[in-house]
Amino acid sequence: MSIDSLPPLREVIQRHELMAKKSLGQNFLLDLNLTGKVARQAGDLKDQTVIEVGPGPGGLTRALLAQGANVIAIERDERCLAALQEISDHYQGRLRVIAGDALDTDFSALAGGSNVKIVANLPYNVGTQLLISWLLSEPWPPFYASLTLMFQREVAERIVARPGSDAYGRLGVLAGWRTEAKITFDVPPQAFTPPPKVTSTVVHLVPRVAPLACDAAVLGRVTQAAFGQRRKMLRQSIKSLGGEALLAKVGIDPTRRAETLSIEEFVMLANAL
Repeated sequence: MSIDSLPPLREVIQRHELMAKKSLGQNFLLDLNLTGKVARQAGDLKDQTVIEVGPGPGGLTRALLAQGANVIAIERDERCLAALQEISDHYQGRLRVIAGDALDTDFSALAGGSNVKIVANLPYNVGTQLLISWLLSEPWPPFYASLTLMFQREVAERIVARPGSDAYGRLGVLAGWRTEAKITFDVPPQAFTPPPKVTSTVVHLVPRVAPLACDAAVLGRVTQAAFGQRRKMLRQSIKSLGGEALLAKVGIDPTRRAETLSIEEFVMLANAL
């Protein structure tokens, strides 16, 4: 399938000698049917500004541009910049490439006041960290209209997990508190170069306009403490935050474990703290 008149991705990778680097968590998605499907999960992209993290040789970038988006792509691997420049030349004025590390990027400033969409096949080694920073961003509602992100299946399940399930943890609380999150589809390992050892999954998150009132940083601390020792009773796991005294304030049994608490109960704990 061809979505534009640019050369096939395999040819681009070969010409620019872009072997995926494990140290950068790279797995390139070359199937343009699939990159198009990822892009479509973000909804109508015509004339929308999309921020993409880790575009690599530009497979998803091309799909986003083909669907009418204006793209700001952040890429720390300098080897990929020449390939991305070729895409930028083809889609004149619609692709801005920033050479840098997404973890050091001020996304809100990059959005410049417009309600952007973030769409990315996130590098495995920074995906969770980036998501948490977006979920805890202030002010709220945030600078983004939606997040359409690819993770390892196990991480995706943690994002949409409900209380009481094995996958429920800090990610599930933060994502459930501030967004409506859903899994859209899986991508098999063989779709990537090189194939990862795990299935990948696309998750779509839409910010809640009015989540339960709570200080994001405090909720971040409470969830970190509670799930940092998830096998222990709450009186032990959140001892550093006040333990039994804090739990008594909101009427939560100190012998319960973190994975049994609802999002509302975590918010109550944060507000009490």
